[in-house]
Amino acid sequence: MRDPLFLAGRPNGRSQKSARKILAFTWAIAGLGILAAPAYAHHPFGGQTPANALEGFLSGLGHPVIGFDHLVFVVAIGLLGAFKPKGVILPVAFVIATLLGTGIHLLGWDLPAPELIISASVFSLGLLLALGRHLNVFALAGLGALAGLFHGYAYGEAIVGAEMTPLVAYLLGFGSIQLAIAISAQTLVQRLFQGERATQLPVRFAGFTILGIGITLLSTFVVG
Repeated sequence: MRDPLFLAGRPNGRSQKSARKILAFTWAIAGLGILAAPAYAHHPFGGQTPANALEGFLSGLGHPVIGFDHLVFVVAIGLLGAFKPKGVILPVAFVIATLLGTGIHLLGWDLPAPELIISASVFSLGLLLALGRHLNVFALAGLGALAGLFHGYAYGEAIVGAEMTPLVAYLLGFGSIQLAIAISAQTLVQRLFQGERATQLPVRFAGFTILGIGITLLSTFVVG
């Protein structure tokens, strides 16, 4: 059986184009980690509690983006549903769960080892993507929602003590940016690789990259 990207002998123009797209896509995922790493701090306002609606909304927009582990997971959850029927359920379930997780934090309830679980969630999604596991979309949504509770719990730290108006704006901000990033990742992959013979291959390459990022995040808890 011929390789889906490279035919026997010299690759044709379409194969070369597919390979270039996969390479560019994989490097984009890797660059995401490289660019986000210096901004590992999780607080857009340097730890200060937002005082008004604008600050709350901007803080909500920024938190999932400058939080390296959060950003990678949001992209991964989008990629995981890229070629599944009703794949949009995955980011929606995750985002709803992050809102609940923030509520858990604000109520003063504790979740065990949230940063460790968040790092493990990045590793797990990377592994699923890399292996190309064909799990039921609702089972994946359940896993995403479970992880979302811990991601949302971490988001809650930035808004503890805020008034109701900036709090609601914060929730709106981080909910909308996560949906936008995840659905954009889904749409990008679908449009780039639609109709090609190996649509899962670029997602698996991205999965190996995300898996490596997850291993790096987990290693910080082992060595530090």
